[in-house]
Amino acid sequence: MPVTLQASLMMLLALFFFTTMGICIRLSSAFVPVIEIVFFRNILAVLIIAPVLIRQGPASIRMNRPKLFFSRASINFIGMLSGFTVVTLIPLAEMTALSFTGPIFVTVGAALFLGEVIRIRRIMAIAVGFVGALIILRPGLVEVSVGAMLALVSALSIAAASLVVKKMTETEKASSIVFWMVMMQAPLALVPAVFIWEWPTPEAWVYLWGMALSGTAAHVLFTRAVGLVEITSLQPLEFAKLPFAVGLAWLVFAEWPDIWIWIGGSVIFASTVYITRREALARQPAIPEAKAGVGTPL
Repeated sequence: MPVTLQASLMMLLALFFFTTMGICIRLSSAFVPVIEIVFFRNILAVLIIAPVLIRQGPASIRMNRPKLFFSRASINFIGMLSGFTVVTLIPLAEMTALSFTGPIFVTVGAALFLGEVIRIRRIMAIAVGFVGALIILRPGLVEVSVGAMLALVSALSIAAASLVVKKMTETEKASSIVFWMVMMQAPLALVPAVFIWEWPTPEAWVYLWGMALSGTAAHVLFTRAVGLVEITSLQPLEFAKLPFAVGLAWLVFAEWPDIWIWIGGSVIFASTVYITRREALARQPAIPEAKAGVGTPL
């Protein structure tokens, strides 16, 4: 099988499992509070990845710049809590479409805080992306829901965390970044969860483990896919998250999105594909193509 086809299939499977994780989160929310789900998402991830890291030895989780680890975990925790809450408030397809704004926020943040230069064509693409978000939200025509606003907060937080990760990769190992994220986020979620704690029922445990396993499988497949080919060649496949979300939400929750979600999601996604490709072209002289832009949506 050609390498490009292998990578594409892995990417599609990763996107399917990310969507499955969202389904499991909503199903779990019928039994336990969202903050508790966030705790289990992190602590179960620790249990899953710990055996691998034990074999690799202590060096695999060494922290060279602890402040960056704490900053990343705190920001990412806000994004995770917002995102998990969103899943329980608005249709999965609407959340997925709004999550496409993430790369737009990353580009803006890189210009504001990392001093990266963005030129007129990328500025226009960013503007188009926000137009897409307005098409979905339609402020003034319909009431903008709390869930929709939290979806944007989640995308913004995850984008900010991604910028921190970008700095971390200069001195830190990927295994260390992943491990300490979940290790630090688990107590952040546990402290408030204790005050409203509800022990999961046997059915809830099925959904919680489904969330953890599907999320882990998604990250593994994504990482392997971007290790085979340039990440920008896989970017167009990201739009598959929307039909996956529509299909699974329809089967499990009988949800069906309106036409504005499809239109707005398409506009946002088109702008993010353009931004991603422009950034890849801009850094080609400094970074070999096979490794440019490799990362994991944590």
